[in-house]
Amino acid sequence: MANMKDAHTPLGCLAFEADIIDGKAFAAGLMARVKTEVDEIRSTGDKVPGLAVVLVGEDPASTVYVASKRRETQAAGMNSFEHRLPATTSQDDLLTLVGQLNADPTVHGILVQLPLPSHLDADAVIEAIDPAKDVDGFHIANAGKLAVGQTALVPCTPLGCIMLLKDRLDDLTGLHAVVVGRSNIVGKPMAQLLLQEDCTVTVAHRYSRDLPTLTRMADIVVVAVGRPEMVRGDWIKPGATVIDVGINRVIQDGKSRLVGDVAFAEMGHARAITPVPGGVGPMTIGCLLSNTLEAFRRAQARDAAAVKENL
Repeated sequence: MANMKDAHTPLGCLAFEADIIDGKAFAAGLMARVKTEVDEIRSTGDKVPGLAVVLVGEDPASTVYVASKRRETQAAGMNSFEHRLPATTSQDDLLTLVGQLNADPTVHGILVQLPLPSHLDADAVIEAIDPAKDVDGFHIANAGKLAVGQTALVPCTPLGCIMLLKDRLDDLTGLHAVVVGRSNIVGKPMAQLLLQEDCTVTVAHRYSRDLPTLTRMADIVVVAVGRPEMVRGDWIKPGATVIDVGINRVIQDGKSRLVGDVAFAEMGHARAITPVPGGVGPMTIGCLLSNTLEAFRRAQARDAAAVKENL
């Protein structure tokens, strides 16, 4: 929670006072807790959580991300199963693999890395995953349960966002939250999670009229639109908490750098803000491991119930 007094600010702006929400540190703590529990599971039985990741093709960003997932999965003491398929893989072959992973009792979480090559139907692939192993939280069964407040596996990015918000603000009851973006991956599940915390929630999108007026009313602003520094300082009221989900590569002065969807340097009047990088991003893998552990726990509970029923 460092104060960024030395952060670059435009000429005439006040010194940066907003607290920085350190997602990297929070994620490290989350993964340490997951590892501790996995170590305890390993010490008392012969099963540990297993995560299977499927990569089709060689998209550079996806390749790096999958390698990172493998390292963190293994570091947490979980079993890591990686399946790399050529870009020419057919829909039938991919669905066959998903079916095999669904049936594999050593696999508790399945993640098919997106985007898929254009000839593959991503929605059909996601729907083929056993909802109980859908650690990305994208299956319609999990989305539906989340929408009606039932227990579900939740998409990792909004889950990480809500963890950071609750850690920073503790009780979110009655706060007005504006979610900018309505994707199935971030915006919609984020809104559902905020509703479960008894927030008043507004979901804004490309057709929303006078977006700055909407965000100025918010105690919490979550932005996930993929547009570099779209949300400006005068869009945010003093004391609001800002969660920036965006990560965009831009060229400035001939140099490449990463920026969020929020104009970070203009946010000194906010209560707190997530930086880019180092904010929401690190939470994604941490929440993926947490979801895999949760899927393992539920599988163990189902197995125990089945044994008891057959006694």
